[in-house]
Amino acid sequence: MTSRIPPDVKAARAAVNAMFFTNGAIVANLMPRYPEIKDALGLGNTVYGFAVAAMPVGAIVAGLAAAWFIRRFTSARVATCGTMLASLLVVAAGVAPSLALFAGALFAVGAADAIIDVAQNAHGLRVQRRYGQSIINSFHAFWSMGAVAGGLMAAGAIALRLPLAVHLPISAVIFTVVAVLAQRNALPGHDGDERAVADPAEVADKVRRGVSPRTIAVLAALSLICIAGSVVEDLGSSWATLYLQTLGTPGALAAFGFVSLVGAQFVGRILGDRMVDRWGERGVARFGGLLIAVGMGLALAWPSVPGTVLGFAAAGFGCATFVPAAMHAADNLPGLRAGTGLTIVSWLLRVGFLVSPPIVGAVADNVSLRMGLLIVPVAGLLVVFLASVLQGRRAATAGQ
Repeated sequence: MTSRIPPDVKAARAAVNAMFFTNGAIVANLMPRYPEIKDALGLGNTVYGFAVAAMPVGAIVAGLAAAWFIRRFTSARVATCGTMLASLLVVAAGVAPSLALFAGALFAVGAADAIIDVAQNAHGLRVQRRYGQSIINSFHAFWSMGAVAGGLMAAGAIALRLPLAVHLPISAVIFTVVAVLAQRNALPGHDGDERAVADPAEVADKVRRGVSPRTIAVLAALSLICIAGSVVEDLGSSWATLYLQTLGTPGALAAFGFVSLVGAQFVGRILGDRMVDRWGERGVARFGGLLIAVGMGLALAWPSVPGTVLGFAAAGFGCATFVPAAMHAADNLPGLRAGTGLTIVSWLLRVGFLVSPPIVGAVADNVSLRMGLLIVPVAGLLVVFLASVLQGRRAATAGQ
């Protein structure tokens, strides 16, 4: 089937791959250098946790504006311009001379990232409609690949003792160029050009049936699965480097806690479609939740540098399919208007990014960071418990 795809559509797919790659790489250049910023600003764990929570707050505040920007300027332009802006804001966060400016810059990064995220997914779905087959997971795999690349760039900058004021502008220039070049190969026209028109009678029938209590309960469970996935990902991003440093790991090597998480997540997303075809979204989610609980549980029970890196890798692989599976299930819930379930779980997803850093920071200040990170295996067990709301093997296969 791929051989029949027009060259311009194949080029557009490569462009969306580049959009996701840059989105993952930009912020990933900053996160492994959080400990330097924390020390330079003299922040305690609790204050640091609240500061990095400014990023998801910005995403929540600005997220609903994405649709207006896309309708007004098209998804490809919004993704490109947003990437350019986010690159500059990451530089501002890295060189901020005060807590207020650091948190303010992260707030703006989060706002820009939320809009970029919607825009690049919207354009990816346009390309997917032209392909006539599922390719959206491959886009998210490129995000993970970009996050790995950004983390490795940060580790290299730390090893070379590059100041933040040198490292982050270099990153900004590189990924701004990539984003601009990608936009040139994006699909022309407005978003929705490839969207199929729903059958009005079918939509009206769904609305007449209303929303049952069971649908509401399932939607709540799917939202919790999304939040659990975001918590696992965010705690690895925000705290992995710091935790490894508490074990006596040098700064450049400590960055590999973050790199191992996003690297394993990338592998999980590459393999995710095949695993779902074989075992269903429910079975894959249960396996992932158990892997997180066991991997991070053992790493925290018997702390060591290799064990911790492997624990974060287990967490990254385990959570790789949580959010796509929950979003897919939410979008097919009966009694909801088209897109309503997807919108709700996407919105609530960011709650995990908002609440987890302050909670872990408070536990770290009052007990230990090791105890704060127990949230990760707990999130894995929560998904094991809730996975029954996801599709089984036969339903998942039939749905494709």
